[in-house]
Amino acid sequence: MSAPLHGIFVTGTDTEIGKTRISAAIVALLGKCGLRAAGLKPIAAGTELIDGERINEDVHALRAASTLALSAAEICPYQFDAACAPHVAALLEGRQIERATVLTAVAAAAARADRIVVEGVGGFRVPLGRAEAVGAAAADWDSADLATDLGLPVLLVVGLRLGCINHALLTAESIRARGLRLCGWVANTVDAGMPHVAHNLDALARGLGDAPCLGLVPRLPVPSPDAIAPYLNVPALHTIFNTQDHVTETP
Repeated sequence: MSAPLHGIFVTGTDTEIGKTRISAAIVALLGKCGLRAAGLKPIAAGTELIDGERINEDVHALRAASTLALSAAEICPYQFDAACAPHVAALLEGRQIERATVLTAVAAAAARADRIVVEGVGGFRVPLGRAEAVGAAAADWDSADLATDLGLPVLLVVGLRLGCINHALLTAESIRARGLRLCGWVANTVDAGMPHVAHNLDALARGLGDAPCLGLVPRLPVPSPDAIAPYLNVPALHTIFNTQDHVTETP
């Protein structure tokens, strides 16, 4: 990136573990500080008709949480109709996810915002290039490359279910191997009946080292930003975003 960005990159231990819900809650908290906050998801697969608009559900949620007015295309330059791996969804539509296009869109939104929250797609290593693309860089890049290009601190959403410890530690290892800072993690309850949660949280805390736990979110009937906010470590998030001087309201 030609200029430093102010915000975080949100990744997860898997797909469908609550990255968007946590991202939207954080964006809303930033907005309550009086900041121009934008939630971005540059690549999204799977659209539906919402309020008369064909849009990805995650893009819709991030736009609703943002205090900076952005179009769906500004939040997400690559929306695909099929709900599958993005490089496959791109293939089905005869399109290619261009690295420069993604970075330009993020930089443009960041130039207008005080803080950004950029949500990745799926887990940390999701293919974005197509094998038949011209040039190795176009064919081989993935969501970890996107995070590296942006250079933002990374927040890891850990979906609490069987296997989450292994997935979290491997993801953290991959993040750090890229030279990125794991600024914290949020435990989001995917399996409400998961046994031995306290033991799992202890193992996660030990395994993730100096990255603090920024929240433990239960399974909520309506996981809106306002419902999630009480379960997040708001002071720690303000420290990460360096927003202490802007705080006007703390849930």
